[in-house]
Amino acid sequence: MIDSLHNATKYYSLHPNFKKAFDYVNQNDLSQLEEGAFDITEGLKIIVIAGEGTTREESIKGFECHDKNIDIQISVKGPETYAWKPREKCTHPNGEYSDEKDVRFFHDAPDMFFQLQEKQFAILFPEDVHAAMIGEGVLKKIVFKVKI
Repeated sequence: MIDSLHNATKYYSLHPNFKKAFDYVNQNDLSQLEEGAFDITEGLKIIVIAGEGTTREESIKGFECHDKNIDIQISVKGPETYAWKPREKCTHPNGEYSDEKDVRFFHDAPDMFFQLQEKQFAILFPEDVHAAMIGEGVLKKIVFKVKI
């Protein structure tokens, strides 16, 4: 699911912590957030990531999905390209699921790529296998981990 931050209210009803995540976005200057991971409230964590964009080939080495969390990924400085494929079509696991990190990796090739511009977001459910940080120059994003 991809949209712009100005439409975020449409998604509040999907999960009680979605409103809290988007309230956090509205109450903070995203460009000034420090890198790192922080708990916002029970079941809601924010991860601020900044770094050099990578190639598609490099990024899909981390083709991943999660079992216990929904990701809300927001582009702060981009554009950022994502690789995507539905989990039901992934057949080549890359190692075992890590319960501690809530991540499962795959060797499968993506079905498609999409791009987020600044102030756009993607909601990635456990069914969405994805890889990110594809682009040129410095990219900055925030990822909300919403516990299911």
